[in-house]
Amino acid sequence: MRVPFSSGDFLQRAAAVYPDRIGIVDEPDQPADSLGSLSFGEVARRARAIQAGLDQLGIGAGDRVAIVSHNAARLWELLHAVPPSGRILVPINFRLRPDEVKFIVKHCGARVLLVDPELDEGLRDIEVEHRFTTGAESDEALLRFDTEPQPWADPDEDAPATINYTSGTTASPKGVESTHRNIWTNAVTFAMHTAVTDRDVYMHTLPMFHCNGWGMPFGTTGLGVTQVVIRKIDGAEILRRVDEHGVTLMCGAPTVWNMVLDAAQQWEGEIPGQGRVRIVVAGAAPPSRTIARIETELGWEFLQIYGLTETAPLVTVNRTRAEWDDLDPVERAAKLARAGTAALGCTMTTSDSGEVLVRSNVVMRGYWDNKQATDEALEGGWFHTGDGGSIEDGYLTISDRKKDVIITGGENVSSIEVEDVIFGHEAVAEVAVIGVPDERWGETIKALVVLNDGAEVTEADIIKHCKAKLAGYKAPTSVEFREELTRTATGKIQKFKLRAPYWEGRDRQVN
Repeated sequence: MRVPFSSGDFLQRAAAVYPDRIGIVDEPDQPADSLGSLSFGEVARRARAIQAGLDQLGIGAGDRVAIVSHNAARLWELLHAVPPSGRILVPINFRLRPDEVKFIVKHCGARVLLVDPELDEGLRDIEVEHRFTTGAESDEALLRFDTEPQPWADPDEDAPATINYTSGTTASPKGVESTHRNIWTNAVTFAMHTAVTDRDVYMHTLPMFHCNGWGMPFGTTGLGVTQVVIRKIDGAEILRRVDEHGVTLMCGAPTVWNMVLDAAQQWEGEIPGQGRVRIVVAGAAPPSRTIARIETELGWEFLQIYGLTETAPLVTVNRTRAEWDDLDPVERAAKLARAGTAALGCTMTTSDSGEVLVRSNVVMRGYWDNKQATDEALEGGWFHTGDGGSIEDGYLTISDRKKDVIITGGENVSSIEVEDVIFGHEAVAEVAVIGVPDERWGETIKALVVLNDGAEVTEADIIKHCKAKLAGYKAPTSVEFREELTRTATGKIQKFKLRAPYWEGRDRQVN
């Protein structure tokens, strides 16, 4: 027997097994009316009502429904309502400029657009067949509780469930087609590797638009996990909600956990969740110092994963093993700093040039309306990640984005390696290392540094610190101090934007 996988399987099980359990706790402080706490049974009822509402609007299987929203229960429920009906959900990064949102809505051909009230004014001129502000307006337009929705006539696990647009290392973002099979495989393996049970409480510290919240809205739902929405990321507020709701599991970029570590310094009493909380980290390679602090200062378990939007995202997972139990926190942190071993069902290798290649059921179907990019990414039956790395004893270590490798005087320098050393300086809060043009060396290394509050350090101090720990050619030749480093909603630093001013007027971005 072969039954097609569906992203709807997860809510279906939750509603059948845990109908009266709280499924989602909505953000109380938001411009729309909060949905409060909804049981899984109520969520399933609302999902069916949304499907009936889309039926009434004439939105059929294969049509695209886009939403631009901060984390909210209404975004979460669309993940469970739109794809299972054969339609395609397009969650859009709420931090994009209006012209970028306009491009995505037009490129994917969305017939419906829902917009968070806070973002409504700036996105008013986007033309789309049906447009609603989330909250009372979208509820009125879409919820049809008195009508049974039309079932998906021809369920297909290989059909796109979502289109997730990449944060952009190219001029225009690419729309990643994630199928029901991609989502199902990712959700189940992610939940298995993170040991999710119905005793967990999950908090959405990760943007739900980003790769469908890494698939956590599905895997946790299928296992009856109560989920807590947080709209704006704040370290102290995360600690407070961990305490209030008994949170045991969260995902996010290193930036989020640095905020929590900072807030913990001012927290009165025992840190909430000690010995109970586990966090899953990706989006950048965290310094081993940060990993050790999470264990020693928060008492939380650190797990690292590696993945991309194109892989739904889980490719690798790194979780402490029984063999590491006797190691001290610093030694254990060094092992956890690696990207990890291949997730179940995933095969990894590296090309001759050092690019990480992946084969798995989580790999996307392709890029929406972009055959050339699809063919390039999937050439030879492997997904080409664009990341450089090495595999030793089954563990993947990401050395850098291939395009971010700095070639100075003919020598390759990993910016991540330099960043890790600079971050080890007690005065440094954040750092990004980039290559800038140099007439003698081709490229030379520049460090963009954010200092801790009240810290004082000079350019010469940072360079001296690096030369004491790195080969001379790997040390930065210049240091620029910044108030902040601009990041995406998922905590990524887009180095191509940081490099751009230094390469302005040049035809090539390497020298």
